[in-house]
Amino acid sequence: METQLQSIFEDVVVTRVFKSWFIAEMFLDTPENERTKLISCLGAFRQYWGTLPQDSHEQCMQWIVRFVHSQHSPKRISFLYDCLAMAVETSLLPPRLVCVALISSDSLEWERTRLWALTFKLIRKIIGGVDYKGVRDLLKAVLDKIQTIPITVSSAILKQLLAAREVVEYILDRNACLLPAYFAVTEIRKLYPEGQLSHWVNVFHLKGPHDIRNSFVGRCSLLPVVNNSGAICNSWKLDPTTLRFPLRGMLPYDKDLFEPQTGLLRYVLEQPYSREMVCNMLGLNKQQKQRCPVLEEQLVDLVVYAMERSETEEHFDADIGGTSQLLWQHLSSQLIFFVLFQFASFPHMVLSLHQKLAGRGLIKGRDHLMWVLLQFISGSIQKNALADFLPVMKLFDLLYPEKECIPVPDISKPQSTHSFAMTCIWIHLNRKAQNDNSKLQIPIPHSLKLHHEFLQQSVRNKTLGMTDYKIALLCNAYSTNSDCFSLPMGVLVETIYGNGSMRINLPGTSCMASGSVTPLPMNLLDSLTVHAKMSLIHSIATRVIKLAHAKSSLALAPALVETYSRLLVYMEIESLGIKGFISQLLPNVFKSHAWGILHTLLEMFSYRMHHIQPHYRVQLLSHLHSLAAVPQTNQNQLHLCVESTALRLITALGSSEVQPQFTRFLNDPKTVLSAESEELNRALILTLARATHVTDFFTGSDSIQGTWCKDILQTIMGFTPHNWASHTLSCFPAPLQAFFKQNNVPQESRFNLKKNVEEEYRKWKSMANENDIITHFSMQGSPPLFLCLLWKMLLETDRINQIGFRVLERIGARALVAHVRTFADFLVYEFSTSAGGQQLNKCIEILNDMVWKYNIVTLDRLILCLAMRSHEGNEAQVCYFIIQLLLLKPNDFRNRVNDFVKENAPEHWLQSDWHNKHMNYHKKYPEKLYFEGLAEQVSPPLQLQTQYLPIYFGNVCLRFLPVFDIVIHRFLELLPVSKSLETLLDHLGGLYKFHDRPVTYLYNTLHYYERHLRDRTNLKRKLVHAIMSSLKDNRTPGWCLSETYIKFGMNPREDNVWIPDDTYYCKLIGRLSPGPFPNCDWRFNEFPNPAAHALHVTCVELMALAVPGKDVGNALLNVVLKSQPLVPRENITAWMNAIGLVITALPEPYWIVLHDRIVSVLSSPALTSEREWAGNPFALLDFTACHQSYSEMNCSYVLALTHAVWHHSSIGQLSLIPKFLSETLKPIVQTEFQLLYVYHLVGPFLQRFQQERTRCMLEIGVAFYEMLQAVDQHSQHLSYMDPICDFLYHIKYMYTGDSVKEQVEKIIMTLRPAMKLRLRFITHSSMIETSSSAAAAAAAAASSAASASSSGTPQPPPSSLSSSNTAASPPSSSSQHTPI
Repeated sequence: METQLQSIFEDVVVTRVFKSWFIAEMFLDTPENERTKLISCLGAFRQYWGTLPQDSHEQCMQWIVRFVHSQHSPKRISFLYDCLAMAVETSLLPPRLVCVALISSDSLEWERTRLWALTFKLIRKIIGGVDYKGVRDLLKAVLDKIQTIPITVSSAILKQLLAAREVVEYILDRNACLLPAYFAVTEIRKLYPEGQLSHWVNVFHLKGPHDIRNSFVGRCSLLPVVNNSGAICNSWKLDPTTLRFPLRGMLPYDKDLFEPQTGLLRYVLEQPYSREMVCNMLGLNKQQKQRCPVLEEQLVDLVVYAMERSETEEHFDADIGGTSQLLWQHLSSQLIFFVLFQFASFPHMVLSLHQKLAGRGLIKGRDHLMWVLLQFISGSIQKNALADFLPVMKLFDLLYPEKECIPVPDISKPQSTHSFAMTCIWIHLNRKAQNDNSKLQIPIPHSLKLHHEFLQQSVRNKTLGMTDYKIALLCNAYSTNSDCFSLPMGVLVETIYGNGSMRINLPGTSCMASGSVTPLPMNLLDSLTVHAKMSLIHSIATRVIKLAHAKSSLALAPALVETYSRLLVYMEIESLGIKGFISQLLPNVFKSHAWGILHTLLEMFSYRMHHIQPHYRVQLLSHLHSLAAVPQTNQNQLHLCVESTALRLITALGSSEVQPQFTRFLNDPKTVLSAESEELNRALILTLARATHVTDFFTGSDSIQGTWCKDILQTIMGFTPHNWASHTLSCFPAPLQAFFKQNNVPQESRFNLKKNVEEEYRKWKSMANENDIITHFSMQGSPPLFLCLLWKMLLETDRINQIGFRVLERIGARALVAHVRTFADFLVYEFSTSAGGQQLNKCIEILNDMVWKYNIVTLDRLILCLAMRSHEGNEAQVCYFIIQLLLLKPNDFRNRVNDFVKENAPEHWLQSDWHNKHMNYHKKYPEKLYFEGLAEQVSPPLQLQTQYLPIYFGNVCLRFLPVFDIVIHRFLELLPVSKSLETLLDHLGGLYKFHDRPVTYLYNTLHYYERHLRDRTNLKRKLVHAIMSSLKDNRTPGWCLSETYIKFGMNPREDNVWIPDDTYYCKLIGRLSPGPFPNCDWRFNEFPNPAAHALHVTCVELMALAVPGKDVGNALLNVVLKSQPLVPRENITAWMNAIGLVITALPEPYWIVLHDRIVSVLSSPALTSEREWAGNPFALLDFTACHQSYSEMNCSYVLALTHAVWHHSSIGQLSLIPKFLSETLKPIVQTEFQLLYVYHLVGPFLQRFQQERTRCMLEIGVAFYEMLQAVDQHSQHLSYMDPICDFLYHIKYMYTGDSVKEQVEKIIMTLRPAMKLRLRFITHSSMIETSSSAAAAAAAAASSAASASSSGTPQPPPSSLSSSNTAASPPSSSSQHTPI
């Protein structure tokens, strides 16, 4: 090949030299002659090129370029380049092949200035025929070549070097339209990050004021609520190395988005129970050990902040701590977690702390800091090198400058353990050095000598009391020294185990426990290091497992059970705490068939656990369903406990927890569903309905097909087929309603039920043999009608014989539930057909006797079954009437509730005498779970020897609470029973004092039933008042409802309803800022942190107002959209953040009003008439700049507020945007300003749509083009075509790809030529046109560019234009608006 090419091109050069001389002598050279001459010179090459195989073209072209570049005569080079240009023009050579070969030649160097200029002149001439992706690659190659030019060169060669810049300018020329400008910017930004443009690349038209911003307003000021549903989405993710937001594509973003978001991470770190969110934000995986320096730095800064707070507290006292005490407690937990999982390095953190505290003089909080460090040191020093911990001594030298000895603090105060922390650290370091035989032993600092001597004296004292904190001090100092540690830990253990001889009674018969009843107080447990707490909880768990294996008849000491419960609240000891409880202790106890201990553990979980992570709760629920199938659990007390615990677990699931947890079981949903309990499965469906409503999961959908809950619902219907009453079903989200209508289950008629009961009763009376009777009525598969028969016996004879008792015993607890279910239906039939008067009173009396006198069925189980039945119309009212009678008619239950509420407080963690109160209550109101009343009434009376399982916390009142939750909801669904509900709340509402999530329950109820309660303001008020007033004696003033609401909103005034003013809403939203609520120990609070508490109580109050949701929503928007004196300008984005959090946590009528505001803005003169606003729309939409210059307009405020609201919205709420765009906004949008506003409004959320709901993203993409089509048809001139096109290219290449190509192509083909030209790289048709017209590329390139620059009318590159594209469009000013 090379030989032939050499021959051909040497002939070309020689021929050219001869002809040039001859023509120059004889004739005047003309352009026609020049063209003819070039074509004749290429004759031999044309023949040769035609014989070459395709795969040799590139090699051939590279040789030609090497040959040209080897020439020394500029004229020869110029002539050969002319030949190449002619070869391209005549379609002999493809222009891309020529350009690539030229630009990639090693001989193309800036020092050969003439070659450089000629080469880029040729590229400029033929590049118009290259396809747009080729142009993109060539742009990158050209920029790489330009990078090789030094910053300073001789001015003599400057003009020639600038030929390369001319190529770049031509490529980037909007009018030439060689490639999407979006591609150009992408390549330039890759090569030259922000602020690093090459000296030689003058890209003055790549950046300017006219950009469609791809980020939402004030994003860096928006903050989440930790553990709120919105906080688990992708919106808060940060890059784990830079702490920047992950940004996609090359459209402009606000500069502050490129900054590290330290404020966001710091805020989240400050929140209690935030560690899971931190891991989610930074993509940290606990299974992979990866150090995260940025997280480490923020933890250090948080410690420094805590030191500053301690220094500035007015009433800081080293002995009692201060308001920063909770922060130090939280910091301790965070540090242990992140260092334990190696996300942060302990020695690096300590050295960084030393550096940041040096010279600051912050010493008031030093003991707290050392306490935090001691937590980690004591638990990890045995497994790590001593050198990792020695930097702490540098910190000591800095923070403890005293020359004299520090005095021993008062050890009767818990803070004394913090004062000793540094001494304890030194003891651990010294012990480690001794064990390692290290030479790094450090003598005790002089200032700590008194502390050290005190500890040494105390450890020699063999008698330790519990009256001070000496035991805690010794445990903390010597937890790594088994010789010294065993004594103080032994005293703690013995205190809660009780000595071997003392015994006490527990509720029920024949139930004895070890005698210790006083648990270790929380102050003492808080004063123990994590290492000491781990030793204590390990000792307790080991003892429990040992007793379970031994099948001891002696129950655990109440002090041990309560102390164990308190230890489980510490997140720092999760592996030995709740994780060990669920995955080790429970299975071991079950395996040993230690049913008494199992009952104890379930009671602990029901009444003493706080902030247990949802995956542990669902794991326990799975265990319980497995447990229910085991024959040994088929006894009354344990079965009742298992079902009660399962009910609590199901109803307590947070709305944002349901989907993430249950999707983990989609492969085998049976594990989290009950195979036989219809009530538990119904409770789960109700929870699922509530969760999908509150999170707007089904918004915009009408079917469960393809969703995560389909398999769950089908499995439930396979296990326990059932129907729902129409009034309950009407509250379900539409897809769930459709599912249950399609899966309707035939129900037995009330007439058949009555007939079957009569038939069985005749058998009962006619059968004579006792064994036959017992066998017939208790055998598996017989109709579950026996409770109906007992009812008839009492109705007719006022007595039940001994055989009835035997049948109940034989049926068993598990099977009896089905009898209760049937009995509930039978009762409704009986009461419906009752004649009233004496007969009705007789029915009521018998029913209550069955519960309280004969103990045949417990009240909570019977009420639950009644509340879960699916009666319609009048029968439903009768059912609720029976529930009301059972709860209120006799005094039995009311007395129990009143006494329990009066004599007990819910703050169990502060109590030392719970057990005594518990026993007194059970002595007054004993629990009878084995039909004891019936055994006493039969003739002759039966003497039962029932062995009760230990009861430490529970009673009928507490068991009834989750049932009461369900009862209230059922009553809310049926309008005629509203008054009955008010009566129930009056008499039993005090029980909510002991509800573990009263505000959450109110929030869920008001949210889920918003439509039903919309016009029932009195009932809403009653519900809120009943639950909140039950807590008034146990909460500090102002903990929940605002003073204004308590004063005006709580008072019923039918004739003059209170309508709050703007000031009320401003003050209410202002409560979401830090500080307005009383601080508390969040470990035992309903909510995990102050922000979650503030959000929920604010939403409850807003939903409780006697004002339509639409009006409340508008009032919330007006907090920032109207000028409010209570809203400071400098914090406007923080207020928008608060409104976004609140309004998205409310039902749809509250937040949907934002759509009306958007419509109002789009219809305003500022956007409908371009004459109304003299400036450009991009300045109009820049909220930050407008706000800072006091020139903001309503449209920029609405834009900023919409971004804040949508940022906090669930994906379900956002899924309404496509419909809003296509049905509401599209008919309105007719101007460029309106179109740009919509693009600014929705554009920033495309990334989230792509990640969470792709269908919506595609619908939005099509809607954007449809709006552009409308604007194109209604506008004579389009001034901002280039930014619009850049934005549409961004959507294509970052999000939609070719998914919407078919719909989009049709729209683009209808647009004006200039717009169609700019978007031609999106349409399939333009590709065809491009390839078909390549032949004309080189000839028209220069002239087209010249005409474009002179006329201002966009012109295509000649190689890619059809006749339709060359039609002149109206003169446009787009050439002045070219930035991306």
